[in-house]
Amino acid sequence: MNIQQLLKDYKKGKLSHNKLLFHLKEYPFEDLGHTKIDHHRELRAGFPEVIFGKGKTSEHLFSIIERLYLKRAVIIITKIEQDIAQQIQRKYDSVEYHKLAKTLVIYNELNFSIKLKNLKKKKTLKTGILIITAGTSDIPIAEEAAVICEQMDNKVEKLYDIGVAGLHRLLANKQKIFDAKVIIVIAGMEGALASVIAGLANCPVIAVPTSIGYGANFKGLAALLSMLNCCSPGVTVVNIDNGFGAGYAASKILNVNKRKI
Repeated sequence: MNIQQLLKDYKKGKLSHNKLLFHLKEYPFEDLGHTKIDHHRELRAGFPEVIFGKGKTSEHLFSIIERLYLKRAVIIITKIEQDIAQQIQRKYDSVEYHKLAKTLVIYNELNFSIKLKNLKKKKTLKTGILIITAGTSDIPIAEEAAVICEQMDNKVEKLYDIGVAGLHRLLANKQKIFDAKVIIVIAGMEGALASVIAGLANCPVIAVPTSIGYGANFKGLAALLSMLNCCSPGVTVVNIDNGFGAGYAASKILNVNKRKI
């Protein structure tokens, strides 16, 4: 339950003064010792905190999920390996694991069934995000970006494996590039695709370097530097393999005109 809902319930008399104080004690964050959960993130930024799964033990993750499950309709975990995801799937009923994206989504249908129905209805309302990969090996990062976009109520279109080594593949899809409102370009190797797309597109381009490539790619550093040095203007670069950051940024760009304040 977020703070806005708490205040609405208190105003309508559904929540007592003492209950309201009890819930507010956990705001703006809840200290679990190993983790400090940011319950105010949605209020400030428009979307709740997403859990970065890599490096966390299963004990830490279960502890975090247990607390979030009381308050949220949807919990998202990125960079999570399949074995830990399967442990979570065994404990919670409504769980989606996106294997390629290494992203887990937990739906709390028990306590938030009405809210979840509304969320699922909204998912097809907003269009305009185009996700492009240079190669097939870049698809896992693209899928991570796609899951985040979809959870932020945006429908995405995908163009995979149209890198600069076969430019005719890209040009065959130029109308989709022209029509997009935000484009996420994901590329490893030398990362040249971002500059080419930005030279064609009349919209913001978010470039994601990946760690895909041979030795001198330096695990994505070569692509990162290439994207940072794009000669085409209008390219914003996120960190190596950061599909989450790209999907989040693209969604906020689309949502900027819908802000209430």
